[in-house]
Amino acid sequence: MATFTPPAADAVRARLLLAARDEFAAVGLASARTERIGAAAASNKAQLFHYFGSKEGLFDALVTRTVTETLAEVPLDVDDLPGWAGRLHDAAVARPWMPRLLTWHRLERATEVPLPAILTRDADLVAAVEHAQRAGVLPRSYRPAVLLGLVMHLAVFWSTTSAEFDPLVQAVTAPRRRQVVVDAVRSLLGT
Repeated sequence: MATFTPPAADAVRARLLLAARDEFAAVGLASARTERIGAAAASNKAQLFHYFGSKEGLFDALVTRTVTETLAEVPLDVDDLPGWAGRLHDAAVARPWMPRLLTWHRLERATEVPLPAILTRDADLVAAVEHAQRAGVLPRSYRPAVLLGLVMHLAVFWSTTSAEFDPLVQAVTAPRRRQVVVDAVRSLLGT
């Protein structure tokens, strides 16, 4: 069976996104260097600007892709929010760069125009939670957006703790960390 070979343009764009992921996760948007991204992608700065328009355009494309791919892999399950939080935790563990990238986005792009794809995705998730609350599947103890935000933050809790906090919880094993997330969401829901 023949393997699919993406067109050269798609391959260059994919390499730029991968190199950008590593650069942005490590140093953020302001300190990232387009020359380093281009070199790491076996491409150049001109290609980066051709495909993404600017360093900020590349960063925004990467954040959008990261969120979109993660939520496609881990679709919201309002019938099992604790299980969904566990799967979201697993996605963050499998992508150690993801929480860092999203933190840099929050720190460096929060005052910019919100990313349309993420706004749409968030609105859809909140609407699903609200629908589940109205149907009695989820409790109404929190507004839909607040409940969703709490669950999402609990899911990535272990991926976002500070270096100073890590020694205090180093005895908590990886499987136990996941279970803590699931149990915390259950408790939040009162189930």
